[in-house]
Amino acid sequence: MAGLWLFGTGEGLLVVSALGVSPWTVLAEGAGRRTGIGVGAATIAISFVVLALWIPLRQRTGLGTVLNAVVVGLALAATVALVATPGGLAVRLLLVAVGIALVAVGSGLYLTCRLGPGPRDGLMTGLHRRTGRSVRLVRVCLELTVLGTGFLLGGTVGLGTVAFALGIGPGVQAALVLVGGGRTDDL
Repeated sequence: MAGLWLFGTGEGLLVVSALGVSPWTVLAEGAGRRTGIGVGAATIAISFVVLALWIPLRQRTGLGTVLNAVVVGLALAATVALVATPGGLAVRLLLVAVGIALVAVGSGLYLTCRLGPGPRDGLMTGLHRRTGRSVRLVRVCLELTVLGTGFLLGGTVGLGTVAFALGIGPGVQAALVLVGGGRTDDL
């Protein structure tokens, strides 16, 4: 639960920074604009599409898969409600860096509990397991693909979005090493 809360808090700090959101939110924005549905509904629909991609990867769901959507959303909403967007660029850039770090640490905590990854993290760990590529490489490739697709669909991209796309893979890898003893082969 702590890992999921940190994850959502980090996502919330990205929103509050007003410098760009995570690539998956860019995708949801773009998909929502193209289909006429809200970003929340688009996020849910994308989650189901991503879960369908788990089938050929033989990825298993768990309690963490369900809790991910609920707890992360609550933490994100609480952060946005409690933290005002600061005026200074330096503080906003700090929010981006702290947000990315919290998402990475939160991912490391909740993934090493082995209660089931969230839809997007399950895609990452499934591709990592099936391809043998590092978590950081798989995550960066996923984030950049989603970012590009979301941008082409009309989602908003900012400096924080690019920083997240490039930083989250290495951040999650480092968190897994620190929290889980470096083992990523059993995710």
